[in-house]
Amino acid sequence: MDSLHLVHVKLLAADLLTLTPRHTSPASFVRGGRTVARAEVVGVVVSRDRREKFLRFLVDDGTGCVPCILWLNHQYLNANSSSDSDPTGEMASKMSEVVRLGTLLRVRGRIVMYRGAIQIAARDVVLEEDPNVEVLHWLQCVHMAKECYDLALPSV
Repeated sequence: MDSLHLVHVKLLAADLLTLTPRHTSPASFVRGGRTVARAEVVGVVVSRDRREKFLRFLVDDGTGCVPCILWLNHQYLNANSSSDSDPTGEMASKMSEVVRLGTLLRVRGRIVMYRGAIQIAARDVVLEEDPNVEVLHWLQCVHMAKECYDLALPSV
């Protein structure tokens, strides 16, 4: 089995939004023949919509906008828990406070399909104070694509 599905793959929005869905449970996606289920993106918050049970926001990294959702309702998280341990409602609420328009964030989470569109179900939301982080993320994405993600799987 491909080990990429176990890690948060550093992706640009343009790459994330063009992943091919696989009809498996739990949900997974394909990038160049490799299975990915988790992603990390870095960008600026350009949209924010907070509701009682969730916070929906868009992160723009310059190649596109990634829809993200952060679940705030702890009972909902427990009812639909997967093998990943999701943040508690209190931790999610604290993370939601850093999601403000114009802030630079690093978001990690599961890649999910909702109403036919790819989005990230956020597990970690981190405020980045150094603007160079965005450029570094771009460089890391390009490097990882060339050295890892786009390589053929080794034969067993």
